[in-house]
Amino acid sequence: MHRPVMLAEVLEAFRPLSDGLIVDCTLGAAGHSREILEAGTENLRLLGLDRDKSALLLAQKTLAPFKDRVQLVNTTFDHIDEHVFSVDPKGAAGILMDLGVSSMQFDQAQRGFSFRFDGPLDMRMGSVGQTCAEWLAEVEEAELARVIKTLGEEPLARRIAKAVVKKRQITAFTTTGQLAETVEEAYPAAARRKSKLNPATKTFMALRLLINDELGQLERFLEKAPSCLRPKGRLVVISYHSLEDRRVKKAMQRWANPCTCPTDLPVCVCGKKPLVVLPRKKSMSPGDREVEENPRARSARMRIAIRTEVPAI
Repeated sequence: MHRPVMLAEVLEAFRPLSDGLIVDCTLGAAGHSREILEAGTENLRLLGLDRDKSALLLAQKTLAPFKDRVQLVNTTFDHIDEHVFSVDPKGAAGILMDLGVSSMQFDQAQRGFSFRFDGPLDMRMGSVGQTCAEWLAEVEEAELARVIKTLGEEPLARRIAKAVVKKRQITAFTTTGQLAETVEEAYPAAARRKSKLNPATKTFMALRLLINDELGQLERFLEKAPSCLRPKGRLVVISYHSLEDRRVKKAMQRWANPCTCPTDLPVCVCGKKPLVVLPRKKSMSPGDREVEENPRARSARMRIAIRTEVPAI
């Protein structure tokens, strides 16, 4: 069963909104969007974006009671600016982004996201682009180590990359089981005993981020987000690891304090005004009860930014 993460906190973040357009950039099963529409007035509309066509079909059924107020688009969230103003010329009253892979995708072996299920080594969130198996077949060992190190923050990246390339010379990687087994074999026994995570966790995350260009899309989205919000519009982002949260945090801080003047100047002379107000300086985390009921929520971090009247350039 799909459970929207930090649902109570998301509803509270959008609760002041009674009309206008909400954009769900990562629609998925539409759990958040359904509850937002349910809690809002009939003047609240939804634009749902998702690169996964199968997710949109499911969301369409979930949102059927609100179909007159819903528009769904098969696209990635970094193209938000191409769709928002055609739905509402004023811009979005709220934008929600729940990053990462949905429970549905994780639990479908054929999608190739999880080392818990043996399936095709795909990892694509959509149906276009290179699969993980195709990328692994041609990548150089040094580049593979770099990806696992930087995107997975895996200290044993070089050791794992060497093992993968060695195994690749014998047989091509076509399934998640093959890859998970190779990574586990590359881990020293002492490291396996010490870590609470499955040895393949960070490697699989790194490859998923790469195959789907997740961080690149997030950075492109963050460049456009302020201009897509109307004054007093709210941006709510839920991230699941430090690479995502760090980018969101820095972008929001930059919007809230865009001044480029030297710190020794007594007053600002650059003329740059805050694009957003941050109601909280720190991120929010799910409560203990939610983590107990839905362990996948344990690493979630939520940040909120509220748009000011200052035009985005």
